[in-house]
Amino acid sequence: MYVGFFPTLGYTAAMPSQHKTPLPPSPSPVILGALEKILRPLVRLMLAHQLTYPQISALLKQLYVSVAEDEFQVDQKRQSDSRINLLTGVHRKDVKRLRNEPAAHAAPPGSVSLGARIIGHWLGTESLLDKDGTPRPLPLKSESDDVVSFESLVFAIGRQDIRPRVILDEWQRLGVAHLDDENRVVLNTGAFTPDKGFEEKAYFFGRNIQDHISAGTHNLLGNKPSYFDRSVYYDGLSASSIGKLTELADKLGMTALREMNKAALSLQKQDSKSPEAPFRMNFGVFNFNNSYQGPEPADNAAPSRSTSDE
Repeated sequence: MYVGFFPTLGYTAAMPSQHKTPLPPSPSPVILGALEKILRPLVRLMLAHQLTYPQISALLKQLYVSVAEDEFQVDQKRQSDSRINLLTGVHRKDVKRLRNEPAAHAAPPGSVSLGARIIGHWLGTESLLDKDGTPRPLPLKSESDDVVSFESLVFAIGRQDIRPRVILDEWQRLGVAHLDDENRVVLNTGAFTPDKGFEEKAYFFGRNIQDHISAGTHNLLGNKPSYFDRSVYYDGLSASSIGKLTELADKLGMTALREMNKAALSLQKQDSKSPEAPFRMNFGVFNFNNSYQGPEPADNAAPSRSTSDE
């Protein structure tokens, strides 16, 4: 057994970073193999939610046209229908139709944006944490301005017309927080990861997977500097060992997220005075094991005992 800390390596021959030439006629079998791995769990999700191939095919066609138009321009010139047809293989009449259709962008659920900001501030403020770094329970209301309450925290982060009780009721519905015997608000989780609430879960699923794949794509295209993208992979493990590693992953992952949240919150406050701060970041930690599903398809390219991921 060994541990693999391996990056996504650059592969510039198949895709010039400046996007000045069409895609090669023969796609790399290595890339096709990687895409099959990515798409398999997505197809499982789509079938579970009754999304058919024609529906996904239409969505993919739209995305091909959109990405080709926005990201594969030559010398910042507006793309022609013919060039998009050449790049994507999408028929010209479909290219023209899709370019004239307004893009649909799904807004995040209302409980996500404000809720995530409140929890981020709670977890990133030293005075709101215990000595071990866990978020302190906050009184629902406080008669003193010197004592931070859940109500004052909500008003400090959100608009004054947002009632704190509405936020708390939603958090209780999602399993994010609860009221204890002293009428204090207690976070059930160390981050905004609701136990319930499909819309909230789907939003974070899309955002986080998109950014992870974007980082890997950036690295595979040979762009510099590379994004940090590593994982630890072992097989041949018992159910007991999986349980121990899962517990360790939860502990180490939450520690890393809390430290990053503190630093990001501090820098965001510092940058709020700058007129040039348009950028965003996303730091994530994931853990997976296949003990909850059947055997995976054989990977002939991988060693039988241990291998590397991105």
